[in-house]
Amino acid sequence: MRNPKNNDGFVRNSLFYVILALGFLGLFYWVAGPTQTTTTKTLTTTEFVTDLQDKKIKKITVQPGAGVYDITGEFREAQSNSDDSKKENNGLFGNLLSDSDTKTKKFETQVVSNGSVISDIQKDATDTDTDLTTKPQASNFWGTMLVTMLPVLLMVGLFYFMMSSMQGGGQGGRGGGNIMGVGKSKAKPQDPSENKVRFEDVAGAEEEKQELVEVVEFLRDPSKFSKLGARIPAGVLLEGPPGTGKTLLARAVAGESKVPFFSISGSDFVEMFVGVGASRVRDLFETAKKVAPAIIFIDEIDAVGRQRGSGTGGGNDEREQTLNQILVEMDGFSGSEGIIVMAATNRSDVLDPALLRPGRFDRKILVGQPDVKGREAILKVHAKNKPLDSSVDLKEVAKQTPGFVGADLENLLNEAALLAARQNQTTITALNVDEAEDRVIAGPAKKDRVVSAKERKTVAYHEAGHAIVGLVLNDARVVHKVTIVPRGRAGGYAIMLPREDQMLMSKQDANDQIAGLMGGRAAEMFMFDQQSSGASNDFQQATQIARSMVTQYGMSDKLGMVELENHNTPSMGRNGLTYSEDTAKVIDDEVRRLTSDGYNTAMSIIAEYQDKHEAIAQALLEYETLDEKQILSLFETGHMPNEKQVQPEEAKPMSYEEARAAVNHKQTEVEPEPLKDTDEKITPDQDSDDEL
Repeated sequence: MRNPKNNDGFVRNSLFYVILALGFLGLFYWVAGPTQTTTTKTLTTTEFVTDLQDKKIKKITVQPGAGVYDITGEFREAQSNSDDSKKENNGLFGNLLSDSDTKTKKFETQVVSNGSVISDIQKDATDTDTDLTTKPQASNFWGTMLVTMLPVLLMVGLFYFMMSSMQGGGQGGRGGGNIMGVGKSKAKPQDPSENKVRFEDVAGAEEEKQELVEVVEFLRDPSKFSKLGARIPAGVLLEGPPGTGKTLLARAVAGESKVPFFSISGSDFVEMFVGVGASRVRDLFETAKKVAPAIIFIDEIDAVGRQRGSGTGGGNDEREQTLNQILVEMDGFSGSEGIIVMAATNRSDVLDPALLRPGRFDRKILVGQPDVKGREAILKVHAKNKPLDSSVDLKEVAKQTPGFVGADLENLLNEAALLAARQNQTTITALNVDEAEDRVIAGPAKKDRVVSAKERKTVAYHEAGHAIVGLVLNDARVVHKVTIVPRGRAGGYAIMLPREDQMLMSKQDANDQIAGLMGGRAAEMFMFDQQSSGASNDFQQATQIARSMVTQYGMSDKLGMVELENHNTPSMGRNGLTYSEDTAKVIDDEVRRLTSDGYNTAMSIIAEYQDKHEAIAQALLEYETLDEKQILSLFETGHMPNEKQVQPEEAKPMSYEEARAAVNHKQTEVEPEPLKDTDEKITPDQDSDDEL
């Protein structure tokens, strides 16, 4: 079967060639023209009257025209036809061939439509015995119609061209770009046979998949539930941070059920035209009902599902009309039997309560960040098509990437593959994965950045301060890596990893984290008695922890066990502050007290372990990056394990070949492997120095 688009292109190409051929024929006719000479002589009115009176004309025919009379006739004897007018219609070659004089008996002329002139012609014809014939006025119906309808046809053609241009190849989806289909849904139906996503492709969400098994069974065999009077959830709301696999879960449900899958974004419902959103919702559900059972997936539903009454247009707001239509379609009089509506959002707190009631989105599934086992499973899924070296331990990588969601882990392995491909390697090594992890967390390394000796020393003692405080306060966290290599905006950073899986944070843990973050500023003040801007990011993280302790966790004796803020309810409400100004002052005082206590704790630790702090700082100045094994050795013995001397290289401009060789050398350089601890769950805390 030929593609309709190919047929359309064939027709258009054929029409183009036909027009081109006609154009060439017209040009040839204009250039060559007829080679025969004209056999009719054109007379002026005076010549005609004279020849008629001189009895040179045998017969004439008179036909009324538009304001004139067209007169044709025949001479009694052939007359010379040597005027120039006959050559004008002969073309280029006809003019060259018609230089010789010719004879003709026929003539033509025109006289004005004046009654006296016609009377004189009739009288002269009678006197000269000339045959006179009259004809009725010619009816030029088609010419008149063409002149009348041509502007209309041109306007219709222009309008059709504009509409075709607006449609602009939008044949891939319903409604496309056609202005006449603006009320059609933009949902893209997917053929069940083309959906290859299954539950085994979704890792790190085992509990979520168990919640969705009932939906799959209902779509496969609805009678199993209906005969027992059971009602399957009409809607399933997937809530969670971006990148956790909400859309992938919905596709897996459709793939396991082998039913049509309609995917659309919440913002696709709303246009500049009033009523378009509601029309698209109706069209979407009507289309899905025709192929039921089916799944409708609405991504970012908070774009149209926000609580009503908050829009600028009140009850007539276009977004609210769209929401009302969704509510009606999900649980209205008509019903949507066989249609499962799945939606994804990371702001379920702003959704309208009517959307979340039983009968609509009556099942809410939290798709959160995966734990260490989930991250390992996700890494295994994304590593299926990647040749990993035997040195890569995905379980260890999972421990080192807490807080990473599925999209982050996929990006991590992709970055590692890119690094390996850049070095023309056949496998992805542990060094590639480790470098990719640093690139994802802090950005690419800038080893060639020129840093003054003073700033480099400040950064080294700053990061060593984080490390020494983290080593002393190691009840909950372990120092994994410390580096002074600039990455992104950070002049250096330290990664702290939790010792084990941790769902709750105690007050002691929070205080230890604040003290660890203050270790950088404390080290600067202890060693150099100066303050730098490098601790700005430390203060930001420490302030967030301290404020959460005071306003959310109830860890302040002065304020007590109350919640004053949370991540969904800002401190500024509709009527101003949600708490008094006195309370706000107490909050600020408590936050300042907690950070100050953390700073004092860090200062005392650095003073007590000054020699160990000095050893770590000097090692950072020499080696730039220290892993867990090296940091522990320096803390316990004051020496590096398997120390090696690094000879500085002379700085000089490099060619392309030299730069590529230098990159290859850096990537293949052997570094000590980090200490492996199979019992720990890792959550890195990045300490970045924004301006160093």
